[in-house]
Amino acid sequence: MKYKKYEPVLVSSDKLQFKFTSIGPKGAIEKVVQFTQTDNPDVFNIVLGNLLEHGAIDYTTTNDNKDRNAIFATVKASVYEFTSRYPDKSVFYRGNTLERTRLYRMALTHDYDELSNDFEIFGVLSEGIGFFAEDFVAGKEYFGFLLKRKCG
Repeated sequence: MKYKKYEPVLVSSDKLQFKFTSIGPKGAIEKVVQFTQTDNPDVFNIVLGNLLEHGAIDYTTTNDNKDRNAIFATVKASVYEFTSRYPDKSVFYRGNTLERTRLYRMALTHDYDELSNDFEIFGVLSEGIGFFAEDFVAGKEYFGFLLKRKCG
């Protein structure tokens, strides 16, 4: 999917944080994409949120600023940039609600052909007290998603 991404994006020197401004009918909203290491040193969690005035990040608010595709394109670009810097790391993501996880699955399905050229794509399922990843299947409900940059 070729949607226009937001620019400029302010990127931290370690490529772990990306800031941009969402523009739409609700005004200018400062957004942050952040990568944080999980308990597994090879997996980073990616989150998207609103940057609040005091520097905290709100991960739960839905803005509905009518720019979802530009936001997704910007987040996708940040994943490419992060994995260019850290090609041996995987990126995990999920929504903070079932609806948002479904939205992310639909966006992943829509971009699958393009993303699968550069990434191994997995759906993450929870089983008992653990998790396991399988090759992503469009339309299947998952706990979350895992992207791993292909070598070479």
